[in-house]
Amino acid sequence: MEISISSRHVAVTAGLEEAVRTKIGQLDRYLEDLDTAEVHFDEARNPRIVDRETCEVTLTGHGHHLRCKVNAPDAMTAVDLAEAKLERQIRKLRTRLKNRHRGRGDTIRTSAPAGAEPQPAADEQDGWDGSDSGNTEPELRIVKTKRFHLGPLSPSEAALKMDLMEHGFFFFINSTTGRSAVVYRRDDGAVGLIDEAG
Repeated sequence: MEISISSRHVAVTAGLEEAVRTKIGQLDRYLEDLDTAEVHFDEARNPRIVDRETCEVTLTGHGHHLRCKVNAPDAMTAVDLAEAKLERQIRKLRTRLKNRHRGRGDTIRTSAPAGAEPQPAADEQDGWDGSDSGNTEPELRIVKTKRFHLGPLSPSEAALKMDLMEHGFFFFINSTTGRSAVVYRRDDGAVGLIDEAG
């Protein structure tokens, strides 16, 4: 598996790089065809934050995308937490893939706690400009754009991808209807589906 490491406000030492390559690199033994791992470290600048070190990992390969983001007091601990979290995600994915091949239902159950609020990824949030420039309302601006291939998926497959990527929603082409659709995390932890009208 090809591993790329980046950082902001964090010095990636030789020991930290070795820990990443050892711990994150061995995750492909649980799921074949994981091709790449992107590991990013960041540190909160506020000294009052206890878990200041952030480690964000994205694994891709064979149509799978797994993502986790953890906070810890130091970068080494963050790598350990990320490894454990991704291993749980991989095991959950393998179980669901086996169940699908055995023909068990098309329902996705998610493990989000009841009442959990969907949280968009920090690098995908739209934000306010913050400048007033004489207007009574701030200008809404897009701060990040992503492009990706919309392959046809069933709603359960889309819900699985949303869950594994830890996003609050997932946009896809519904393979049943051939039209655009969105699955999203509801406030009660369940998954909702919005289908384009025909």
